Amino acid sequence: MADTEEPQFNTLAERIAALNKQKNFSSVGTPEAARKKPPPPPPGRPSAEAQGRSLTAPVVTITSSAHEAAPRMPPRPKPNVDAPPPLPRRNTQNAADASGPPPLPSRTASFQASPALPPRRTSTITVPKPSGRRNSASSEASMQSTMSSLSLTKTISSTTSNGSNGTIVHKLPPVTDMADLPPLPPTRRELEAKAKEEAAARQAAAKEARPGLPPRQPSRPARPQASASTESIPRPTPRPTQKSAPPPRMPPRPKIAAAADDAPPPVPMASRPSVSQIQAMSSRASPAPPAVTNDCWVCRDWSGPDDVAAQYPREGLPRNDPVGYLARALCDPFPSYNDKARAIFTWFHHNIAYDTKAFFSGNIRGQTPENTILYGAAVCQGYAETYKAIANKAGLECIVVGGHGKGYGYTALKKGERPPPADPSGHAWNAVRVDGGVWRLLDACWGAGHICGNNNLFKKEFSPVQFTNSGHRFGNSHFPSDGRHQFREDGRTITWDEYIIGRSQGPPVEVFGNCGQEGIAEDSIEPASKEISVYSGETVRFQFSKICEHWKSEKNGRGKPPLFLLQFHGVDGRKDDIIPIETDGYWHWADVNARDLGAPGQSVMVLQLTSMDGQDARGVTAQQFLSKKGKVGMAWAYVAKWELV
Repeated sequence: MADTEEPQFNTLAERIAALNKQKNFSSVGTPEAARKKPPPPPPGRPSAEAQGRSLTAPVVTITSSAHEAAPRMPPRPKPNVDAPPPLPRRNTQNAADASGPPPLPSRTASFQASPALPPRRTSTITVPKPSGRRNSASSEASMQSTMSSLSLTKTISSTTSNGSNGTIVHKLPPVTDMADLPPLPPTRRELEAKAKEEAAARQAAAKEARPGLPPRQPSRPARPQASASTESIPRPTPRPTQKSAPPPRMPPRPKIAAAADDAPPPVPMASRPSVSQIQAMSSRASPAPPAVTNDCWVCRDWSGPDDVAAQYPREGLPRNDPVGYLARALCDPFPSYNDKARAIFTWFHHNIAYDTKAFFSGNIRGQTPENTILYGAAVCQGYAETYKAIANKAGLECIVVGGHGKGYGYTALKKGERPPPADPSGHAWNAVRVDGGVWRLLDACWGAGHICGNNNLFKKEFSPVQFTNSGHRFGNSHFPSDGRHQFREDGRTITWDEYIIGRSQGPPVEVFGNCGQEGIAEDSIEPASKEISVYSGETVRFQFSKICEHWKSEKNGRGKPPLFLLQFHGVDGRKDDIIPIETDGYWHWADVNARDLGAPGQSVMVLQLTSMDGQDARGVTAQQFLSKKGKVGMAWAYVAKWELV
């Protein structure tokens, strides 16, 4: 059956008329006739009417099927390539029939030639060719227009539009001028380099503006000369002492003017008593000379009560009445209440250990004083209750004081941090009335030893300052719940905020155990704050004093006076050095430029020289240390520590 060529119409009215005509023919006759398609007209050249149409008008083809009733879309423009040869038409007639229909003539193009595109710049982007055989309606340009610029990783954008004659026009973006682009923001490396340059410029300007060394404070002495006496050296801080001699020395007696021949002056005969007067005076009972008492608890000789306290170990005490036995054994040998109180205090150091097991497990149970003595371990409350029981039994007036203590686990405030709400609890100590009716504060728990932070074990180490401290110094680390129990010498009652903040206004300087053993007053250590600024541009004064003006290392300490050293690390921490600290016997000091202390993150320490060349270093002078520095082996112990920021 030959292919049927469908009629072509020029207007919509012709198409509607053809459809109506076809409907009328379909309604006449049998149903078979209605379903039978009319044979297509023979192929041939287009009619004159069709040839007279405009070459640009589309050709509309009507099919007889219902789904092909709509007009076909105009053909897509052919690419600007050589047209492929026409395909041979299918022959449905008999193979023996050699006279087939003549071939169709080549159809003229129905569109005008598109204008020539401008030369395209070379692009590094390769458009993948569609795989497989293209359909008759596909083209190279249509494939490129449907591809996404993101899928091809294009760095430039293009615009595709349809021309007025149906052509596809590709518009490229204008050429970008790099000079018109805004500058990129600086990188992190450039910012850091610029900041370093500015900091170096500021330091250079500050160095040129300030003098080499700042002036010394009037109250702080410069380096004392070797020939200068102790009286001519100014103290680091003024103290109410006599100008003629240091506090330990008595003022010199006034001398009587001697005669020209250095002979003693003649005895005045007018004032010479007679024999009767001498006998009358000797017959009377001469009163006892006034006892010379030392009211200073720090330099007082406590060897008597300390020796007695070491003679009664806990294991040899009777079990029926250990409290009464200790009260008689420790206190009866001494008439002074001061010595009685000291003997009880020292006995705790030898016999009662801190119960670290109960403290860290939270299983703290109350014990009677008898059980504490026999058991040999307690927490702070047990120390205070047992001390009170023995003191009361010995006739001393003693109470237990409860409050807050800056002991194990306490964390100092940071600089500028506000104090927490008042909570004076967690610790206990004693107040005892001694000679003269004076109340003295003591802490038998802290005096017996302390907890090591590394292993949480109790270290038995005697701390006599917990008995000899004044009320003012004792209040630096103890705050009672009852303000009446502060017992300060000045009569003041400090507040909770004053107690928590302290004189350092932040983390205090770190002090080690041998500080008290060498008679150093912790509240005299400067700088009081733990942190020292490296770039302050000032001269830092490191200083501390003895705990008492009468305190002597040979009498109250462990022997000859030790030599104290200052360890620092030089500019930018590149040169470690140790220098001896100057002293006048009471004050110790050293002045160092803040820039020479080291780099932020390093530490500055006060050391005590303990051995030099394998020998005990007590009594070594600064000149001897400097002569053997770096030549012999040396050892030292820590006294105080600061952090550089």
